[in-house]
Amino acid sequence: MTTFTVTVDGLSRQGRHAIAVSLVREDGEPLPRWEAGAHIDLHLGNGLIRQYSLTGSPARQDRYLICVALAVASRGGSRAVHQQLRLGQRLTVSTPRNLFPLVAAQRVVLVAAGIGLTPLLAMAEQLEADGVPFSLHYYVKQREDAAFARRLLHPFRHGYSELLCSADGNSPRQHLPEAMRSPTRDTHLYLCGPQGFMTHMQQQAKSLGWQAGQVHSEAFAAALPPVQAESESFVVTLASSGASWPVPADKTIARVLLENGVDVPLSCEMGLCGACLTPVLSGEADHRDTVQSEAEKSAPLQHIALCCSRSRSKALVIDL
Repeated sequence: MTTFTVTVDGLSRQGRHAIAVSLVREDGEPLPRWEAGAHIDLHLGNGLIRQYSLTGSPARQDRYLICVALAVASRGGSRAVHQQLRLGQRLTVSTPRNLFPLVAAQRVVLVAAGIGLTPLLAMAEQLEADGVPFSLHYYVKQREDAAFARRLLHPFRHGYSELLCSADGNSPRQHLPEAMRSPTRDTHLYLCGPQGFMTHMQQQAKSLGWQAGQVHSEAFAAALPPVQAESESFVVTLASSGASWPVPADKTIARVLLENGVDVPLSCEMGLCGACLTPVLSGEADHRDTVQSEAEKSAPLQHIALCCSRSRSKALVIDL
């Protein structure tokens, strides 16, 4: 994956728990183009790589803007951003890639919770620029938690935004956006936020008549995998060499491959980014990632996330 160096050009507090980070090139050259829904890999040192959605206007080529909430159970990424990043610091990032793109629609409904706002705000900016009618519905616990509040207070010409606070009785379980209640064939729905929020909203959308192809989502945490039996194990085989190794219940496919000298393109290690998706040539994958759609997970040619998924069959042959 292509990477390049950027400099931290700005840090700003967004709500009570998040920091926006502006990244620029030192030489002033334009950054690689990106589209709403895209994310970058941010290299934070000591082998720590995390994925963050780009936010703000995709039309801007002079900077990348990300927003990072401090996670209570941080695995190191958000803590590093909040405690270690400084103005002028140089970082390595990947070129943007998009696993959550906008599709053509007559109208778009965007529903976010917490830091899930970041890709949806970029979508709102893109839809505004393209003149596509939209609405942005943003759930937070308290009004003081809202990120990019100033931007959201500034009116859009082709859509509108609303802030929904749980403290005011407008939690996702108490209040659904009116724009979700009457789906039409030419409207698409985008959801982004924590896993529990996503599951609830997807269930509500289905009950209201939204078709699967109209609903698009991206979770900001990995889904909890099923409890594994102690005896659960299988054999993974590389198609290129025929080399095989057992994968015990307490290790991932990626870990077994790395321990045997096989290069694996890891990044999030939670099934969120798609960096380690690898074609399955034989066997039945037990998908535990959240980056692929259900259609992709059941397609004739399947890809498995080596960092988290397993095998339902006793043997799995992968295209490595």
